[in-house]
Amino acid sequence: MAKSKKSGKKPKDKKPEAEQKVTKITAKAEEVEKAEVTTKAEKPEKAEKVVETKKHEKEEKPGKKKTGFWRTFFAKKYEGQEGILTIFKDKKLYGALMAEALGTMILMMIVLTLGLYQPLYMLFFVLIVTVAFYKLSGANLNPINTVGMMATRRMSVIRGVLYILAQILGAWLATLVMGAFVGASESGMELPGMADVADGTFWKVLAIEAMGAAMVGFFFARAQQYRKNSLAFGAIVGGGMALAMVVVYIVSYNYFGFSENFMLNPAMALMYQILPTAADSVGGLLGGIGSALLIYVFFPVLAGTIGFYLSDISSQLAEEK
Repeated sequence: MAKSKKSGKKPKDKKPEAEQKVTKITAKAEEVEKAEVTTKAEKPEKAEKVVETKKHEKEEKPGKKKTGFWRTFFAKKYEGQEGILTIFKDKKLYGALMAEALGTMILMMIVLTLGLYQPLYMLFFVLIVTVAFYKLSGANLNPINTVGMMATRRMSVIRGVLYILAQILGAWLATLVMGAFVGASESGMELPGMADVADGTFWKVLAIEAMGAAMVGFFFARAQQYRKNSLAFGAIVGGGMALAMVVVYIVSYNYFGFSENFMLNPAMALMYQILPTAADSVGGLLGGIGSALLIYVFFPVLAGTIGFYLSDISSQLAEEK
């Protein structure tokens, strides 16, 4: 029998190659798992760094605002955005305008009843009216205060213009009401009026009116620090008005020898002095109205705004919050 020849070559062992492939696959899987773990561990660190940088930026922002004196001085001090297209949608505006008209009307009626220069009575009545209408409109009740509020960015321009129109309307209504009472009475009494500005006294009357208006604006601006307490607010506003009337009266009477030439409220002055102006000619009428506007409107408003700025500067220098 022929014997089968056996080859001298041994068959290849395939097990080690398979094991190597398995080990490579497991090694790669372990590397992927390690990479995922490291990335997950790094993400919180990056998030913490981002949070820290944001906190650092927030901490730096207030410091920058504090360093700029004029930046904070001219910063907007009222909340929200008011424009001519949006302000009339706020129903609170109409209550504020009604309060400004009624408050000015009441003060004008008090002046027409008691006379022009009663500081103690004015202190008492201004305090009451201011406290009564403060929550409704802020109780400006005077274009001097309203323009000062606009100039120092405590009030929007559109709201300020509407307030001034309401104040003029209130003064006009008071004149109509009191004129009707006088016309219906049989006593023959007349409403108290302001003395005409005599020749050579234009600049004297203007300076006195401007000085009193600056005091009114200054005290109204100081009262803004006490907005949470309406009684304190009204006391400062009423006291400032009474003090301005006393100082103006003493200066005008003792140093210049005249009185009954100041009003310290442009809305009332329009009804009291400017609109009733009469003259023999058109040129004289326009000249009288122009001089009255300068004395009782333009310069008092300018001086009152200066009073507001003086109050804000002193508050900034004293670092009052």
